[in-house]
Amino acid sequence: MVNDYNDFVQGIKRKTGIDLSLYKEAQMKRRLTSLYEKKGFGSFQEYYKTLCMDDVQMAEFLDRMTINVSEFFRNYKRWEVLETKILPRLLKGKQNLKIWSAACSTGEEPYTLAMMLSNHLPLNQIKILATDLDDNALMRAKAAVYQERSLAEVPLDRKQKFFTPHGSLFKVNDDIRKTVTFKKQNLLADPFEKEFDLIVCRNVLIYFTEDAKDQLYKKFNSSLKHEGVLFVGSTEQIFNPGQYGFQSEDTFFYKKI
Repeated sequence: MVNDYNDFVQGIKRKTGIDLSLYKEAQMKRRLTSLYEKKGFGSFQEYYKTLCMDDVQMAEFLDRMTINVSEFFRNYKRWEVLETKILPRLLKGKQNLKIWSAACSTGEEPYTLAMMLSNHLPLNQIKILATDLDDNALMRAKAAVYQERSLAEVPLDRKQKFFTPHGSLFKVNDDIRKTVTFKKQNLLADPFEKEFDLIVCRNVLIYFTEDAKDQLYKKFNSSLKHEGVLFVGSTEQIFNPGQYGFQSEDTFFYKKI
């Protein structure tokens, strides 16, 4: 059974470039075992053979192994710190910022950034890069149509300003949508752009092994400008930021030194 999973991991890496060994094994194995059993397969080997022949099954597999749980202004108090403390410092003496929403899932996070930045900059000066591994999530992010539950933490004034109701759904207004560019990216394998003022990567690092996290913290640091900021999720505190070239600027905000 162990070899069955290990062979599956190696096969997926050859086929897709995704290295499942960099994700916490128990969580990933449990999630994927549940998926293949639900589909009537008896082993990872059997499941892998089907994935190689069936694009629909492969797309569903990729969707399942990535974690698409997101909402606007998730953990609102942290976004308040970004708006009142971090952004004013980053914007001092600047007309724009280079911003990256990494592992952006279905787009709530980069659109939240754009809404927040619109209080500081004209919308035509806001440009946000948003990346994710999951094609399906990126497609949904570009469509920018959301269930009301995704807007639970959006302040009423912003909900009225930035969203248009469509029946029971809400669509992000075009002027906000145009500030975000979505691209496919494998954080663990692909190169990163440089000279970012702010990188937001929240609620994804918890799924990676310690070695993978070490690798990512170093890559994020090298992609930031001096005194640029990495903003992580509420369960992802970096306990030894100095070893990666960061210092804590506030809880879950790390400044490159």
